[in-house]
Amino acid sequence: MSSIYLPGFLILLVLWLGSKIFSYTRRGPQSTKLNGPASESRLFGLSRYIIESPDISAVYEEWAARYGPVYEIPSAFGRKKVVLTDPKALVHFYNSERSVYVKTESDRLFIGRIFGRGVLWAEGEMHKRQRKALTPAFSNAAIRRLTAIFFESGYKLKSFWDATLEASPDGAAIIEVQEWMNRIALDSIGIAGFSHDFRYIEGQQSPVTAAFEALQISEMTFFTNLVFMMSFKFPFLLSLPTERMRLFWELRRSLNIIAERLLANTRREKEGNVADELTDKSIIGLLLKAEVSDELYMTQEEVVAQNVLLLAGYETTSTSLTWALIELAKHPEVQDKLRSELTRFGGVDPTWDQLVSQSELPFLDATVHEVLRLHPPVDETLREAAQDDVIPLGTPIVTPSGETITSVAIAKGCAILAPIRCINRSEAVWGPDAKMFKPERWFTEITVQAKELQGHRHLLTFHDGPRICLGKSFALAEFKAALSVLVRNFVFEFPDGPETKIETHVTIVRRPKVAGQNGAKVPMKVRRVE
Repeated sequence: MSSIYLPGFLILLVLWLGSKIFSYTRRGPQSTKLNGPASESRLFGLSRYIIESPDISAVYEEWAARYGPVYEIPSAFGRKKVVLTDPKALVHFYNSERSVYVKTESDRLFIGRIFGRGVLWAEGEMHKRQRKALTPAFSNAAIRRLTAIFFESGYKLKSFWDATLEASPDGAAIIEVQEWMNRIALDSIGIAGFSHDFRYIEGQQSPVTAAFEALQISEMTFFTNLVFMMSFKFPFLLSLPTERMRLFWELRRSLNIIAERLLANTRREKEGNVADELTDKSIIGLLLKAEVSDELYMTQEEVVAQNVLLLAGYETTSTSLTWALIELAKHPEVQDKLRSELTRFGGVDPTWDQLVSQSELPFLDATVHEVLRLHPPVDETLREAAQDDVIPLGTPIVTPSGETITSVAIAKGCAILAPIRCINRSEAVWGPDAKMFKPERWFTEITVQAKELQGHRHLLTFHDGPRICLGKSFALAEFKAALSVLVRNFVFEFPDGPETKIETHVTIVRRPKVAGQNGAKVPMKVRRVE
């Protein structure tokens, strides 16, 4: 072992031994012993294997086929994670969030230190109150008013691409599309969520855009992953000033400045009795109305902490738009069919009601949901049992002792993992064509095992239960509006053809990249629709 790593290794060894002694002195009710893969390391379990796996969702699916739809995997410091792929178990798990299954201490510490104590940090009654206060900002009426912003961002991008293509001799150009999807997403969520125009599409830089760009370039090194992995047992490790943590701290500082400026402007509007139709209709602008209600009152700290929604909206939308363009470039017949459906509107944009309708734009709806099924921006849900529980099973499993059981006992403190990407792509759940990009699957009734899932359209992409994504309708409207502008006006191809290899680059979420590119880059050949 290299001497440079020896002190760190000895510290980890001492921490591990201490944790083992501590755990043995606090043994209480035990979780059901389950089958699962063997550990690679007494110290790290399978954590390093999972971190370094190029497609862990496929590994989770393979383990489910081998050990049953509910199994356990060894984690760091002798801990176990119970993995759920059984639909009935998943429904119980998600419906029990807030009351039984909560974020781990390290997750909450990370979210709290980077973004503050907002809705993603909160648990229990605090989460219920914050979510209720936020709900009006994500109502259908609110999103209907914001849809024009989504289209406007698409057309701003179109004007820049048109200029690039006009300057090209053959009317085509190689454009790194993920960068531009980032710009659409940040400008849209900035204006709609915070009344702040980053003007990122125009190329304007800011501390926020600089932090996002740096996070996308930086790789999740093993040391960075090790800190996060170890923080599950030792949360204080999240205070280490690693390069990645410094980027997050700068991001929080910049976002707080924007949020506090908006708070000041909105309060001036209220104090000046500005007519309601002229007041700020952004997410945080509407959130301030919670101050009039004692039941829903949110402190300034809580309101500012909702800046995490900007990060969540930016990362998920930009990643999903990029995956959509990748799938359309790989399946030109799907791209043509989608374009044909959209062109029936001529030069007029669909209304919000038409965008959200499954019958008005069925192929757009199907394409968007197929992208979200195959490529959920968030790979998994990790929670910890706040109390003992019993999870029912739809499919009986056999324990290591040979007993067949129809429920699993979960002890307080047990870690539970719902591998979202694995479940969305699982052949056991979605049928033998689960790995295929097939928008047509959404035109018929779901008859496979996925029908038992209660998430949006039987997907776990938006989570489920009391913590189902509050911005789901916002995200779908933004996704559909931006994609409709892009597909109506441009044709997308890979320079090396549809078989171009796509890998993933782990930043805040798992982003796509063309194999061989440095960072999360997806260069495409773009030309105008003739």
